[in-house]
Amino acid sequence: MNANSMVSVFAGTVIMASLGIAHFTGQIDLGHLTWLWLTFFVGANLFQMGFTGFCPAKSIFKMLGARDSEASSSCCS
Repeated sequence: MNANSMVSVFAGTVIMASLGIAHFTGQIDLGHLTWLWLTFFVGANLFQMGFTGFCPAKSIFKMLGARDSEASSSCCS
């Protein structure tokens, strides 16, 4: 696992853990559908991306015409 993957796993874990702790201490109620579930989804996506390398947002941006970082950096070097 490379450093970028480790950062994704760590960031996803911290996001999901902070939501879980806030829920169990009574600061937020995750029992209702709220925008906080979007935050949980982003954390879960970061976590899984660290292991699988798949990022749905990257796929969407590529379909919209964005270039990969390898392609953009190779034209400038």
